[in-house]
Formats: sequence, structure tokens, C-alpha cells
Amino acid sequence: MCLRICRRNHPGLSQLRPYRYAHRGLYDLAKGVPENTLPAFRRAVDHGFGAELDVHLTADGRLVVIHDSNLTRLCGISRRADTLTAAEYGKYGILGTDLHAPMLEDILPLFEGKTPLIVEVKTDGANYAAVTAATCQMLDQFHVTYCMESFDPRVLIWLRKHRPEICRGQLSCNFAKEPESPLHPFLRWSMTRLLGNFLTRPDFIAYKFEDRNTPALRLCRRRYSVQEVSWTIRSQQDLEAAEADGCIPIFEGFLPASRKSTEL
Repeated sequence: MCLRICRRNHPGLSQLRPYRYAHRGLYDLAKGVPENTLPAFRRAVDHGFGAELDVHLTADGRLVVIHDSNLTRLCGISRRADTLTAAEYGKYGILGTDLHAPMLEDILPLFEGKTPLIVEVKTDGANYAAVTAATCQMLDQFHVTYCMESFDPRVLIWLRKHRPEICRGQLSCNFAKEPESPLHPFLRWSMTRLLGNFLTRPDFIAYKFEDRNTPALRLCRRRYSVQEVSWTIRSQQDLEAAEADGCIPIFEGFLPASRKSTEL
């Protein structure tokens, strides 16, 4: 059995492919709209974009939409994301603004009946099962089109066992270019090469755009026709190149031009 095997033809992919996805919402700090905040997600919906967002489990079992595992950059406090309660998150502004990290249930109504979400599950230590289960339970309460992804293969293994109907994706990149990665060298080597796919069976692979020519990703596309998601795209030129190659784009830092009528 090939270690890089992927699951084929998940029906949810057809609902995800028509959209471009704003990374952490359509944020613009120059306009006072920081990443992963309610105004950023409202802007994404208003412009017809889907959105990518990140969820952590709080100390009291809620789901906070925030990216970093340590809150120094975003909130100016040296605390792990999973050590704050939902109420405590309300005390800290994001990136020097008066806006706070929202809970997932605050975001989901914005997308009901509208554009899709790519939900990245962030794990802290051994809480992968708890955060994944909680995320699924929250998504079940809203009529939102979504998929779930994670760098942590344990999240995908959990989904494969407990929620196989959910479209799931493996996040990865060339970890040799990520010297600050906390992962063990063997994990960095194997995840770069997507060797855990035989356990996770992803429906799509979300790979860093600059690293996308890695042989492992090329093999998955050629052998299994796996859907590629490209992150994080920062120019119109790269956006068009990714789409021309059949990738679903996650972008930030610019407002994409409208697609040509022949592409619709």
C-alpha cells in the first residue's frame, strides 16, 4: 500500500472549488481590521469570498478563533492559547485594536447560506480529540458549508474514525525550510513527504504555495487526483497561477481582481 494514499472524490469538494478563501478573514490592519476578527469575516462574506479560520480550545472548553498557540504577538501576553477562558479573551485586544478574538459560534452565523469555510483545527499538546470533537459539534449547529484541516495528523485520524463524512485535509509544507518548527526532525521529514496519508486518507492537501513543487505532492496529484489547496497566496499573479493548476487558493494581503467571465 502506498503511504501517500488519499481518499478520492469527496462530494463536498465540488462546493468548495468555486471560491477563493480569505486567510483569517479579509483583514486589513491599516483599516483597523485585524486577522480572525468579526469585521474581517464580514468583509470576506461581503466580497463573496470564503474564509479560512483557526480554532483553539479554551481553558473552559469553548472554541476561540485565533491563530497563534502563544498570544505574545496577537495579544501582548505570554500565555498559551489553551490557558485562557472565553471571558479572559474578552479582555485583550487583537494587534493593538479594541477587537477581541471571537468564539466560533460568533463567526458561523455570518456564513450560513453564504460562502464556505476552511476550518483549521489547532491542537495544544494532547487535546486533539477534544478540540476536534468540539469543533464538529459546533459546526453541526449551523447550516454552513465547510471542510476541516490540520497540520496535526491525529485530527484527521480522529475525523476518519468518528466523522468520515466530513471533508478533511492535511496541511503541510517543506519543513526543512521552517527552522523554528517545534516538530521532531523525523516528523518534519515525514510530514514534508506526506507519509502519514495512509493513516489520515485526506480528501485534499493544503500545501504551502512556495513549496508546491515537492515530489510528494506531485505524486499525490498524479496518482490520486487529490485536490490541492494553496496557502498563503499574496499576489494576483500567484493566485491566477494556482487556479490555472486547479488549486483552491487561500490568499491574504491584497484584494483579488474579479475572475474573467470565461472562467466563471
